[in-house]
Amino acid sequence: MYLPIGVLAFYSFNKSPYSAGWEGFTFNWYQKLFSDDRILSSLKNSLIVGVSAVTISAVLGTLMAVGLARYNFPGKGLYRGMAYLPLIIPDIAIAVATLVFLAAFAVPLSISTIVAAHIVFCIAYIGLVVSSRLTNLDPHLEEAALDLGANPLQAFIQVLLPQLAPAIVAGCLLAFVLSLDDFLIASFTAGSGSNTLPMEIFSRIRTGVKPDINALSVILITVSSFIAGIAELIRVKGEQR
Repeated sequence: MYLPIGVLAFYSFNKSPYSAGWEGFTFNWYQKLFSDDRILSSLKNSLIVGVSAVTISAVLGTLMAVGLARYNFPGKGLYRGMAYLPLIIPDIAIAVATLVFLAAFAVPLSISTIVAAHIVFCIAYIGLVVSSRLTNLDPHLEEAALDLGANPLQAFIQVLLPQLAPAIVAGCLLAFVLSLDDFLIASFTAGSGSNTLPMEIFSRIRTGVKPDINALSVILITVSSFIAGIAELIRVKGEQR
């Protein structure tokens, strides 16, 4: 599984513009990326989509997890199943369904529609991580806060939220990585001029894989792995606390 990634990284330092043979070591392809306007523009779009989707999903996903864990209401089981359904539905199904929905209501495709589509699965991932943290928390702490005079909002902000913070941050980092790497959903919901980084990579490899694409892929893999590692570390440290 990791051998292709090693080959990708190896040829990203190749002087040759073609990956067929090794002609020497160079950093030129990495330097070229930072002067490529199309790459920088698509990176900007990916960051806008990722940050926007994760910010909104952090609020909605946390409230969803707390509501499902702490309250009983009619249809709770059905709602729980529907809320976490994006975790098991294939991306292509979500992409097609979202596109059909937007077309049915004549919503013009843009970077905003990508954000809306990414919120769908980001909420599920953040909610799942926060829910796993909630199962290990003592509910009597909130009850004690209420007995000491706090209202439900104060108990949530001052008692529950600080304990959930590591899980929320970990869930946000995980969701951001998934949003940054997403190609299928973004390609179905993107409008003209709103290409994300994975879409830009795909459009370029149609004519062959060049070393600059290898370099960009190595950077994406490294950044995604680093963020995922930080998310797991924060989650584990939070549970230990």
